[in-house]
Amino acid sequence: MKKDIHPDTYRQVLFEDIASGARFLIGSTIHTTETGKWEDGKEYPKLVVEISSKSHPFYTGEERTLDKAGRVERFKQRAAKKQ
Repeated sequence: MKKDIHPDTYRQVLFEDIASGARFLIGSTIHTTETGKWEDGKEYPKLVVEISSKSHPFYTGEERTLDKAGRVERFKQRAAKKQ
């Protein structure tokens, strides 16, 4: 890998899928406020995601219903905060 091509904020980040419980340790520049322990016992920045390749119907071949009402309410709450 070439040196000095990644931003200063590039580091290992723990992504956790709440739908399946799967966890991934991936290099990223995303800003997170939570931390979590990985299998190696080290603490990493953590980001919780609603869906990943372990739970997405395209990859799993299973149908599932998403809580769209909850998503709409969360969107309205975020929009209200910005106003």
